[in-house]
Parts: sequence; structure tokens; C-alpha cells
Amino acid sequence: MTRVRKGLIDLSSTSYYHLIARCVRRAFLCGEDKYTGKNFDHRRTWIVDRIKLLSGVFTIEIAAYAIMSNHYHLVVKVNRQQALGWTEEEVITRWYKLYKGSPLIDRYRHGETLNEAEELLKSELIEKWRARLYDISWFMKSLNEYIAKRANKEDNCTGKYWEGRYKSQALLDEAALLSCMAYVDLNPIRANMANKLEGSDFKSIQERIKQLKSSKKNVNQLNKNETKRQTKQPVSLIPFGKREQEHTLPISLWDYLELVEWRAVMCAPKREVTYKKACPVFLHH
Repeated sequence: MTRVRKGLIDLSSTSYYHLIARCVRRAFLCGEDKYTGKNFDHRRTWIVDRIKLLSGVFTIEIAAYAIMSNHYHLVVKVNRQQALGWTEEEVITRWYKLYKGSPLIDRYRHGETLNEAEELLKSELIEKWRARLYDISWFMKSLNEYIAKRANKEDNCTGKYWEGRYKSQALLDEAALLSCMAYVDLNPIRANMANKLEGSDFKSIQERIKQLKSSKKNVNQLNKNETKRQTKQPVSLIPFGKREQEHTLPISLWDYLELVEWRAVMCAPKREVTYKKACPVFLHH
């Protein structure tokens, strides 16, 4: 039996969730249409850019993502406490980056004095916006509606674009979180869209590897400082760290990359991989 969305998302149990949305027109989300020869890969950029924009407005942080040909995956963390700590002005500023506001709030922003009833209404409205800015459903609505409208305009058509509402899975412990992130990062290898991690376009693992490889430090120095939050980790993604470090994922970057590389070998055993202990293979390329 289908469960209501509120029963699937319970922030008192976990802050981490795996989200999936699938296109109703299947292969026409991204990729190439074999019938018309039209290529839709540019839409992957739309999705990644929109995800990062929304993450900067909502208190919903991105741990992993993968944009496939007819669907996408997200692993997110809801930072409810951050939203609860915002001032009213911060809530208003963030809300206005995405949505139309309210005439009453416009008057308040222009310095007009509000009466007691208007002040109460203003506070109620701001608290409603605050709650929505850490709400996964509002995050996904703002993502999927934007992509659907833009794609329908490009296709010169109207109608349903997504197969249905997004699917969500609660990640209740560290093992579930890391397993799910690895699953998302390895999607293109399992789907034969790529044969190496750094070749997985529009995936979080590629973004992390590119940022790491762009560092001018040598491998030994990176390994020595693996637990430190450094600029080699993308600012748009939740950084890796240690369990005792706040605002990081509960594993070092180095250990996670080793984990994913090992699982990549298991997913595609026929591909040529020489795994070197204590150093992910892609750092040798």
C-alpha cells in the first residue's frame, strides 16, 4: 500500500534521504533520441545547475547525485537546525530568490510600519516559508517543475513530464548512507555509460575526483591531510571528514574513494583495473 509522503520523511529519525525522479517520456530527459537523432545532454547541465542553486537557498545539502538518461538520483541531508536559526530577514531573502513574496512582506521590506494584526500575519507567513525551506517536497517541486517547464518549452509541447512524484528512501544509519552514495556514484558504470569513475559525466563522484586531481599537492601529502577540510573538496557538496567532525560525512574522502573504486571493480570485473593499495587507481592516471 502506498504511504503518504509525511510517513516517508521523518527528520526525527534521520536527516539523510535518497531521492529519485523519473521522466515519463523515458529517454528524452537527457541523452540521445535514437529515432530523431536529437541530443538532449544539455539538459543534464540544467539539472545540475538547478540542484546547486536550490541547495544554496534551502537547507538541503547534497551528498551525491547522478543524472542518468531518463532519471536522476540525489542523496541529500536536511539541515533543519540551520533553518530554525535564521532571522526573519534571512528567511525572506532566501524565499524571494525563488518565489514571489507577499504584498505585506513587500511593505515590511520597504520600511512601512505594520499594525499588530499585520505583524502577526507577517510572522506566520515567515514561519511558513521557513518550514518550506527545509522541506524535501518543496525542494523537489522547485526542481522538477522548473525542468519540466523548460523541457516542454524546448520540445514545443505541454503535458506531464515526470512519471510521477519523486520517490524517497530514508537512510537510517552510516552504513545505509555510504552504501547508497556508492550506489548513486556507480550508476553510470553499472549502466555501461562509463568504464571509469572520472569518466562519469554529471555525477558527484566525477566532481569530487576532478577537484581532488586539480590540487597541486602530491598523493602522499593528500593522504596525510585526508581528514582535513580543504579546498580540494567541492563547495557544492557535503565534505567528507570524520564522525566527530560536524557538517561532514562520516568517513574520510580517501576511504570513500577507495570504497567506491573497489565496488567499481566488482560492478565491472571485465574492465582493466590495476588497484593499488591505499591509493585509488584514478590518482595514478
